[in-house]
Amino acid sequence: MTSHDFARYHRQTLLPGFGESGQRKLLDSTVLLLGCGALGSVAADMLARAGVGHLIIVDRDFVELSNLQRQVLFDEQDVVDSIPKAEAAKRKLAKINSEVRVTAIVDDINHTNIERYAKTADIFVDGLDNFETRYLANDLAVKKGVPYVYGAAVGTTGMAFTVMPHTAGSAAWETAESGNLATPCLRCLFEEPPPPGTSPTCDTVGVLSSAVAIVANYQVAETLKILTGNFDCVSRTLLNLDLWANEIMQLKVTSAREKGNCPCCKQRRFEYLDGKVGSSAASLCGRNAVQLRQRQHAKDFDLDAIAARLRGHGQVSVNEFMLRVQIRDGDKDYEIMLFTDGRAIVKGTDEPQVARGVFAKYVGA
Repeated sequence: MTSHDFARYHRQTLLPGFGESGQRKLLDSTVLLLGCGALGSVAADMLARAGVGHLIIVDRDFVELSNLQRQVLFDEQDVVDSIPKAEAAKRKLAKINSEVRVTAIVDDINHTNIERYAKTADIFVDGLDNFETRYLANDLAVKKGVPYVYGAAVGTTGMAFTVMPHTAGSAAWETAESGNLATPCLRCLFEEPPPPGTSPTCDTVGVLSSAVAIVANYQVAETLKILTGNFDCVSRTLLNLDLWANEIMQLKVTSAREKGNCPCCKQRRFEYLDGKVGSSAASLCGRNAVQLRQRQHAKDFDLDAIAARLRGHGQVSVNEFMLRVQIRDGDKDYEIMLFTDGRAIVKGTDEPQVARGVFAKYVGA
């Protein structure tokens, strides 16, 4: 590190447990940022400013006008130009810190590609918008022994938790004390994701930008602790906040792994990573539509409840067999058909990643 580099990071090198050695560790580290929307854009900004050496940003989406309320790396010109979020982030970060190498990947994260994108990563940071991909990231983190910093925000609420696997497999988590400092994994805390349609999304209930920013900055703080080797400072609690209700809680969850029989970190079953659970997608030839099939929760769909949530977003019809809703998303029109057997058809696109995105926004995944 040159004297010029040192001047850039001087204020954080003054911190206890950081110093110049911690800064060098940051510069030598690689972060896989899963998603670059609300949480991901804040995290990318802060990690680049902190001097993480290599940021790998994977996101399937494009910048839209409604993103600008909370997605801090983007501006109106990105909307006009329809720039993919990963690429727009890369361009902005180059102006913020040209010393940071940014790899932008425009893709839908799934079980067929996540291991390839994560190959060199020291840590995974969650900027995702759906449960299924979070469980996929958790599977890979536990399997490979790589820390995973979970985060979520919707409405005025937010949650965050740092998964430190019981097996150390990344440079950031190579320590003789790893077994003592390990935490439960995401499936220890939430063994199964909720059925689609039962949880609110930002597009159905809204989101407070400050809730997003708090969660993302908390994730960044946890990431910096890990990358600089300050493992004993990593939180072992689950952050749970509601800014509108003035509630901020740190929930003790360290016993969750011992009390349960987690299918992931105890039984070493990586069902999401193996593609055995979750959803599959297939384009329907000649119909400009994609079929999504849930491999679980097929009997858990409450079509009436989902219809009630979606009526503020488009024309909805529902019967005992299926639900149909017309959605205007940005400047494009889609129709979502949801069946009681767990299938969904998204009309208006033949691209699986676009269909997954629309479904996740309005129904949940």
